[in-house]
Amino acid sequence: MKTSKVYDNILQVVGNTPIVRLNKVVGNSKHQFFVKIEYFNPGGSIKDRVAIAMIEEAEKRGDLKPGGTIIEATSGNTGLGLALVAAVKGYKCIFVMPEKISKEKQELLRAHGAQVVITPTGVDADDPRSHYEVAKKLVQNTPNNFYSNQYHNPDNAKRHYESTGPEIWEQMDGNIDVFVAGAGTGGTISGVGRYLKEKDKNIKVVCADPIGSILYDLFYHGKIIDPPASYKVEGVGEDMLPENVHFKYMDDFVKVSDEESFRMTKRILAEEGLCVGPSSALALVGAMKYSEKIEKPSRILIMLPDSGRAYVSKAFNDEWLLSNHLMKSNEQQAFARIVSMAQLYKENNWSI
Repeated sequence: MKTSKVYDNILQVVGNTPIVRLNKVVGNSKHQFFVKIEYFNPGGSIKDRVAIAMIEEAEKRGDLKPGGTIIEATSGNTGLGLALVAAVKGYKCIFVMPEKISKEKQELLRAHGAQVVITPTGVDADDPRSHYEVAKKLVQNTPNNFYSNQYHNPDNAKRHYESTGPEIWEQMDGNIDVFVAGAGTGGTISGVGRYLKEKDKNIKVVCADPIGSILYDLFYHGKIIDPPASYKVEGVGEDMLPENVHFKYMDDFVKVSDEESFRMTKRILAEEGLCVGPSSALALVGAMKYSEKIEKPSRILIMLPDSGRAYVSKAFNDEWLLSNHLMKSNEQQAFARIVSMAQLYKENNWSI
């Protein structure tokens, strides 16, 4: 069979991800909900987009030279995107991440040939043990390196402004009332939000923020009211303010709990067939909460940044959910009955 289009390398496949309407999980809402599914990118997440941008711009500036080493503090997805680019272009990689990051992400990075450094979870951003500070130390001690610095690198938000935003506008035929996303580095919501508001100033841009993040407080109060706290959702929310978080392009924030996020992660797979990560589910919960405040029937687009396949050991592991108090008592009882039956079968050498 003749191929109508052949790509020169895997990087050319990044982008142009589909938008799909939600039909069941949102119930009988008067609003229409749409999701942009970023796990269609070859690295499995939206971070492929900014990984290419940060590397290509660094090459143009001469900041990244042949044979160089890319260093980044990451929750995994940016690391995977950078590792993808590095594999094609021939760079080495060192990634620093907190220990809460799923084993799947850690092992995928190692499979790409990257060196992975694990740091404690829940320490302050300026603590020398944090993944931010450890990455900076590695930058000081590694020759011929490029620190991609996704949280503060303007090429991050710029790529979403120049590419992701126009892509969304075209796919939605300009018919969008609300855009909802989380903010980790802030690049996605700031870049897309800026573009959409330039096209239509009436579009509302809403950030879904995990409980424990400081961004909600900074947006509404300009200071931290509740100190940063640990939470289980990966890759979204912050304990410091990245330079890529531009509040001027955002209209509202919605707080979402770990329990709400992990429950929705299962629901959206069971009801819509979408296998996405907890940060995607968090954005959907935030959109549904925000929609309750909107009187006029609206078209709401939610960014789903990555795949649930990177969280099988957590979001889809009932034992992990139980041990982290992310399942309700009736679900715990049901799980306990299943475990008891499994033990009974084992003790009696029964087969199914």
